[in-house]
Amino acid sequence: MKPADVSLAVLVAVIWGLAFVASRLALDELPPALMTALRFSIAAVPCLFVRKPKVSWPLLIAISFTLFLGQFLAQAYGIAHGVPVGLTSVIVQSQALFTIAFAVIAFREWPTRVQTLGIAIAAAGLLLICTTVGYDFSVGAFAVLMVSPVSFAVGNLLLRRAKGAPMFDLFAWLCLTSAIPLFALALVSDGPAPTWHALTHMSLTALLCMLALGGISTSIAYWLWGRLLRDYRAAQVVPFALLVPFVGSAASSIVFSEKFGPLRLAGMLTVVGGIAVMLLAKRPRVVPVIVE
Repeated sequence: MKPADVSLAVLVAVIWGLAFVASRLALDELPPALMTALRFSIAAVPCLFVRKPKVSWPLLIAISFTLFLGQFLAQAYGIAHGVPVGLTSVIVQSQALFTIAFAVIAFREWPTRVQTLGIAIAAAGLLLICTTVGYDFSVGAFAVLMVSPVSFAVGNLLLRRAKGAPMFDLFAWLCLTSAIPLFALALVSDGPAPTWHALTHMSLTALLCMLALGGISTSIAYWLWGRLLRDYRAAQVVPFALLVPFVGSAASSIVFSEKFGPLRLAGMLTVVGGIAVMLLAKRPRVVPVIVE
C-alpha cells in the first residue's frame, strides 16, 4: 500500500475507535434508538445529491438492516445499559469470527487451519469475557450487544451482492434506509413528547458527538474504507481494523477512567489476538458444490 493510503487506513481505524466514546457521550442525553436514528440521518444527507445505486430495494433494505441498523442499534443499547465502551469495541470486532462462520454456511468458504485456530482463540476470549458478565452490567445488555457483531457479519456477506455499486452512494442510501425505521422505533418506544424534548434540549456536546458520528465516522470513514477495499486486496486493508478496539479502549480509559479486571482484560486481548490470526491468515478455500 502507498504510504498515504496506509495513513488513511490508520485514520479510519482511529475515527471508528473514537466513535465509541462519542456514542457514550451522546447516550448520556439521547435514547439508543433516537441516537442511532440521528446518526444515520446526518450520514444520509448526501442522498439529496446522489442517486440511488443500481441495487434492488430488497437487497438495499437487507444490507441496511444488518450492516447498519442492527449493528449500531445493538451497540447503542449495550453502551446505554452499562457495557463498558472499551469492551464494546472489542465485542463488535468479533464480527470477523461470525463472518467466517456464516461464509461457510452461505458460500462453502471453509477456513484454513490457521483461521480455524484464530476462531478457536477468539471464541475462548469471548468465553472469558462471558464469565465477567453480571457484575457491572446485566446479562441482558451483553446478550443484546452480541447482536451487533452477528448483524455486522451478515451485512458483510450481503454487501457482496451489491458488487459494483458506488461505495459513497451506496452507504448514503443504506443510512437513509436505516434512519426512517429507527425514527419510527424511537417514537413508538420513547413516545413523541420525550423524543421531541430530547431533540430540542440537546446540549452542544451531544450535538457535536452526533455530527462526528454521522458526518465523519459513518459517512466519510466508511467511504474511505470502501475506497481502500476497492483499490487493494482485502488482506491488505482489513487488518487495520485491529486498531479499532485498541483505540476505543485507550480513549475510554482516558475519558471515562475505564478499567478492566485481569480476567476481562485477558479475554479482550485473547479476542483481539484471535481476530489477528484470522485476518492475517491466507484466504479460505472455496469448496465447489457438486450438482448430481
